[in-house]
Amino acid sequence: MADDYLERIGRLIRDARQHRGWTQTQLADALGTSQSAVNRIERGNQNISLEMIARIGEALDSEIVSLGFPGPMHLRVVGGRRLSGSIAVKTSKNACVALLCASLLNAGRTTLRRVARIEEVYRILEVLGSIGVRTRWINDGNDLEIVPPAELDLASMDNEAARRTRSVIMFLGPLLHRMDHFRLPYAGGCDLGTRTVTPHMTALRHFGLEITATDGVYLAEVDRTVTPRRAIVLTERGDTVTENALLAAARHDGTTVIRNASSNYMVQDLCFFLEQLGVRVEGVGTTTLTVHGVAHIDRTVDYAPSEDPVEAMSLLAAAVVTESELTIRRVPVEFLEIELAVLEEMGLDHERSAEYPADNGRTRLIDLTVRPSKLQAPLDKIHPMPFPGLNIDNVPFFAAIAAAAQGQTLIHDWVYDNRAIYLTDLNRLGAQVKLLDPHRVLVDGSTRWRSAEMMCPPALRPAVVVLLAMMAAEGTSVLRNVYVINRGYEDLAERLNSVGAQIETFRDI
Repeated sequence: MADDYLERIGRLIRDARQHRGWTQTQLADALGTSQSAVNRIERGNQNISLEMIARIGEALDSEIVSLGFPGPMHLRVVGGRRLSGSIAVKTSKNACVALLCASLLNAGRTTLRRVARIEEVYRILEVLGSIGVRTRWINDGNDLEIVPPAELDLASMDNEAARRTRSVIMFLGPLLHRMDHFRLPYAGGCDLGTRTVTPHMTALRHFGLEITATDGVYLAEVDRTVTPRRAIVLTERGDTVTENALLAAARHDGTTVIRNASSNYMVQDLCFFLEQLGVRVEGVGTTTLTVHGVAHIDRTVDYAPSEDPVEAMSLLAAAVVTESELTIRRVPVEFLEIELAVLEEMGLDHERSAEYPADNGRTRLIDLTVRPSKLQAPLDKIHPMPFPGLNIDNVPFFAAIAAAAQGQTLIHDWVYDNRAIYLTDLNRLGAQVKLLDPHRVLVDGSTRWRSAEMMCPPALRPAVVVLLAMMAAEGTSVLRNVYVINRGYEDLAERLNSVGAQIETFRDI
């Protein structure tokens, strides 16, 4: 391997390690090698096999090189271009993932319409396939058919695929009804005592599930004598926590009340799907859900999840930062009403169509036309709240919008530890984003964007925010290692190109 390739690979590894927040010693420990060896690799002074590159990519959850499939690795963005025309919102990533997990409840055939073809979905499909579930894309690859086996083969689970998606934790709810003992891998960095995992354990304990965390594995035991005897009060109004409780309640032969439940878009889609399975759910859209479960489910179901409000917000932000007139079709407005109200106060010039139903027959959609606007910073801080508040995943997009507005905006991203830090990457592109603490940034606008070459942040939404800022910046920018974007967005670069962007995918190697 030529020296220049070794140096370029070394730089990619170094950047991926630094974005993960690891030291060379931590990476060395994960690889079972020495810190000095990692140092030589990053400096391009050591020959390195493709197997080692793959191991490093797995350890860092980062696509260093791509082997055997044509997914993009980097993006080259020619910015300063205006967008025009119309673009439709794809189906919800988070709903699709939850519905794939929910298909384990059903002994019959499940068909999901217009499933998002993204890396997060592919990882879940790999896990399902490895345990015996037959899945296939039908209707020109638009829809997904899922047929379970009579018995799941959990011993053959693809552990590597499972560890690359935190969504696999939603297997707990369905599996506790199918077997008394099982093992389930969990994503690295997701320890049992963290905020994101403990509420799952607390909720599912009502159904007799007890979990022991070992080295990278949940060991699960189910006590069939334990059933919910009173309302389950979730200690966190989280989306996946609520979904896991719903999945467990769906096959509990009785009535389960779930309080402090999330009423967010993916939870509602899951409730609508459960109703197709014969499970009656009262209180959809509220924080109290009453689930009338069914002990055995064997149905042929056909369901179409609704559109993704976070993708809709991404496209809206793209129009704002590039000062474009763009029509965004199939926007799930009921999950963007607070965001639109805030933007309206900031001065957004937009027009909405009449409402019409999504393919699930329940979610309200509109077509939204955004026009170039002179925005002013909001008077109040931008901060998320559980639905119907401003969506947690939409907060990062306000960093780019605030940078394009006149004045100073405080953004308080209180839910996720350290996600706000990645918003300071916008400074490389000309923004003035000051980090106040791990949860708060102060954004000064307006911004004269400039091009740059930089590593993709490891967090999905901040990564897309950086891409949108590059689209606004005159000149050519490069965003490296964009696997994280492909985890949550289907063909985003190509779709933005269809409305006037100029984004090229390429590889170094």
